Amino acid sequence: MNDQIKRSWAEPYKIKMVELLKMTTEDQRKKALVEAGYNTFLLKSEDVYIDLLTDSGTSAMSDRQWAGMMMGDEAYAGSRNFYHLEQVVQDVYGYKYMIPTHQGRGAENILSKILIKKGDVIPGNMYFTTTRLHQELAGGTFEDIIIDEAHDPESEHPFKGNVDLEKLEKLIVKHGAKNIPYVSIATSVNMAGGQPISMQNLKDLRVLTHKYGIRVIHDMTRVAENAYFIQLREQGYANVPVAAIVKEICSYTDGATMSAKKDALVNIGGFLAVNEWEVFEEARNMVVVYEGLHTYGGLAGRDMEAMAIGIRESVDDNHIKARIGQVVYLGEKMISYGIPIVKPIGGHGIFVDAKKFLPHIPQDAYPAQTLAAEVYLDSGIRTMERGVVSAGRKANGENYYPKLELVRFTIPRRVYTQAHMDVIAESTQRVYERRDSIKGLDMVYEPKYLRFFQARFNQLP
Repeated sequence: MNDQIKRSWAEPYKIKMVELLKMTTEDQRKKALVEAGYNTFLLKSEDVYIDLLTDSGTSAMSDRQWAGMMMGDEAYAGSRNFYHLEQVVQDVYGYKYMIPTHQGRGAENILSKILIKKGDVIPGNMYFTTTRLHQELAGGTFEDIIIDEAHDPESEHPFKGNVDLEKLEKLIVKHGAKNIPYVSIATSVNMAGGQPISMQNLKDLRVLTHKYGIRVIHDMTRVAENAYFIQLREQGYANVPVAAIVKEICSYTDGATMSAKKDALVNIGGFLAVNEWEVFEEARNMVVVYEGLHTYGGLAGRDMEAMAIGIRESVDDNHIKARIGQVVYLGEKMISYGIPIVKPIGGHGIFVDAKKFLPHIPQDAYPAQTLAAEVYLDSGIRTMERGVVSAGRKANGENYYPKLELVRFTIPRRVYTQAHMDVIAESTQRVYERRDSIKGLDMVYEPKYLRFFQARFNQLP
């Protein structure tokens, strides 16, 4: 591993306020787990010791962000915080037009309704749950065009988020460019383990999509993390600031959806950004129906101010170096214990390979869901499943069976310390030592959409 990463985890901040955590007994955790139907999403946060469920909206805001909250202009229309946020999006990311939304899925909903018609195909570098659902609800079908290495947790490919351009061109020829409204590109691919896409791949993708007149839409939730990996791994970028890399990434795309609850270090908020006036005009009309007026999009002025400040903080080299460094520290500790994880270590968390961790549990018995429950039982650490439960069902009712059956240990930004990382790794090791005695789960309740949020399970006998 690059020595720069090994030495990079130290936090470039000091703590001035703390939140006390509840310590629980094993009996208390067992009771909480049963009440939650073995679904970590249904646990009460007060029963959680270290919360690694998600990095979405769970980061610690800076003193400057909290100060900005006091500057909220809560006018219904034309808030000065909107204009500040608009300027920051244009400056940092380079997109022409911006519409705030309550979070990323609000932007996904509006974009899908505008651009997708029934029968369309949307290629992307691996699915994400809410993105694919919005595309399907709009009448489209998602097609995976990520490189094959992304589906192999052992592969050390440095850019497992890359698009397989041959796969993409075959889809275009098969379906016709008029039936592909855009190519959906995530920077730092979540479901692959937080894996980045290279700048060269983005450039090549831009050339191919220009050839066929197809848009590239950017899921930029973790674009700063992706930029840091480009700085570390891609020739010619070692001395380029993360902020400049972020802006170049965006320059090869036509628009973006953003959940600012990740990179941008806020607890709520997102936006849709585009370069086409016609798309912006339609989105500006639709946001009023689904989110709120186009100058607040479901957010308070104070939320937009915190987002504007957080965006600038997110592309600071010292911040992102420490953020990734903490994740790497945890990952290397797990590897030293023999725990099977997705390699190389990604940007926003450690993804444990549940198939290898619990090889005796078939996918129909939900090994990743089982492992997440067992880690909580051991220590009160909450993680989440990213496998067959998250993948959901096809239109015909059959389960999707992804090759990756993972448990995501997601690290919130600026929240936990190195000591917490040690506790997490040691707890996972204890579960690993008793892995042969662990039994799978049976799903006893399944909601219609995005079942991983609310499904309930029983332990198999």
